[in-house]
Amino acid sequence: MTDPALAPGSVSGSAPGPAPASPALAAPDAAPDPSSSSSRPRRVQIAVCAPADAPPEVLALAEAVGRLVAERGCGLVCGGLGGGMAAACRGAKAAGGTTVGILPGYEAKAANAWVDHVVCTGLGQARNALVAASGDAVIAVGGGFGTLSEIALGLRLGRPVVLLGGWAGALSTAEARAALGGLEGALYGATTPEAAVAAAMKALDQSDRPGGSG
Repeated sequence: MTDPALAPGSVSGSAPGPAPASPALAAPDAAPDPSSSSSRPRRVQIAVCAPADAPPEVLALAEAVGRLVAERGCGLVCGGLGGGMAAACRGAKAAGGTTVGILPGYEAKAANAWVDHVVCTGLGQARNALVAASGDAVIAVGGGFGTLSEIALGLRLGRPVVLLGGWAGALSTAEARAALGGLEGALYGATTPEAAVAAAMKALDQSDRPGGSG
């Protein structure tokens, strides 16, 4: 007699059957084609340059510029420290914008309270080149040698540069333009924050940089 416990087909007495088939692995989603018209365009970034020791009137201008940049849907890039840089970031955050602070040192804690993304360079004043390079356009508010260097670097890199106060008078003379040379369509002056941001956006609209249609 066959032991029921060992009968063919019983759990304990039967040989193990074939393992169940594994479910097919889903194919990973294809990477988006960068050339596709449906690809998400890169967000325009505006570098706002203003001195750390800016007087109250320049702080007010920088804050207004930051707010208007954010209202245009652009990201704001700056030197990330206090004074005019903090004012610009504060304005951008008040309008729901995104801010990037490119610091001269190694400590993120040196950034002002309105910086979303901190970049610690350890480059000292040489970090001004990164500020200018990171903007699709540059808006310089007020004076100071750091701001002047960012103006020069922006022009050197082919960025549209808009001057609001500060160096606007000195760099708008025929002598200054002749000395700098080749600035047609690159250097703009403005008397209000609204005009400064509008000039930057118009320049981008006429170029092949992000935000432009040219």
